[in-house]
Amino acid sequence: MSGGLSPAQLDRIAYRRRQTLVSVLVAAVSTVVLGVLLVVVVTGAPGWERVRESFLDPAVARDAFPDVLRGLWLNIRLLFFCALGALTLGLVIALLRTLRGPVFFPVRALATGYTYTFRGLPLIIVLYVMTLGLPGLRLQGMPSTLVLGGIALVITYSGYLAEVFRAGIESVHPSQLAAARSLGLTYRQTMRFVVLPQAVRRVAPPLLNDTVALQKDVGLVSLAGPIDAVRAAQIHTAETFNFTPYIVAALLFVLLAAPLIAVTDWVTLRAARRQSS
Repeated sequence: MSGGLSPAQLDRIAYRRRQTLVSVLVAAVSTVVLGVLLVVVVTGAPGWERVRESFLDPAVARDAFPDVLRGLWLNIRLLFFCALGALTLGLVIALLRTLRGPVFFPVRALATGYTYTFRGLPLIIVLYVMTLGLPGLRLQGMPSTLVLGGIALVITYSGYLAEVFRAGIESVHPSQLAAARSLGLTYRQTMRFVVLPQAVRRVAPPLLNDTVALQKDVGLVSLAGPIDAVRAAQIHTAETFNFTPYIVAALLFVLLAAPLIAVTDWVTLRAARRQSS
């Protein structure tokens, strides 16, 4: 016997390895077959040549790539600051919604109204109001259009993230709050050291999913005028009457989202394994 394993156990391990190898081979073959079928169907369509010239022109893609990539750097910076702002504001709103006692009813009502409002409003409307409506007031110290667009993203996504945080906070059993208070911890200390660490860990997958959604929606700020990847693609499309720059921007957004999506899947799988163990 090897490593103290019985022959039956070794046979089971070998069988599982063979099954895993067969599953991988079948998946690879089926993927190749499906890919070949898709290529044959698409390239064999009557309008394929026209679509290829309009959306997949290598020369247009090469010319547009530097400007689109430069615009993507603006999207990345916007994503970073908007994600931080939305997570912070969402957590604050969630904490306000979980305050107990009748004296805090107005605060809870305002926080509830906030989440209801911005979860119901389409993001594009909030963007238009913030970037086109507010500047019309001509107030002194008005931020730039880019900043106003970022604020629109923050206040919209914080409404979603607040509900995610609130779900995590309320998932912590009340007995843990009672135990913490019995040990002499204040309400603030209880939330900081007992409730929030557990809540954030439990809702990490949906938080990351919302961040992935935010990564895509930062491209909507181009509607207000800032030259990000989408606006750069639009400019090149207007100059060349060719839609290939949009495909370039789309591929860059996918590459930008891929690491975050992989982290989200890993965290989700880890959380599922922790719950099942």
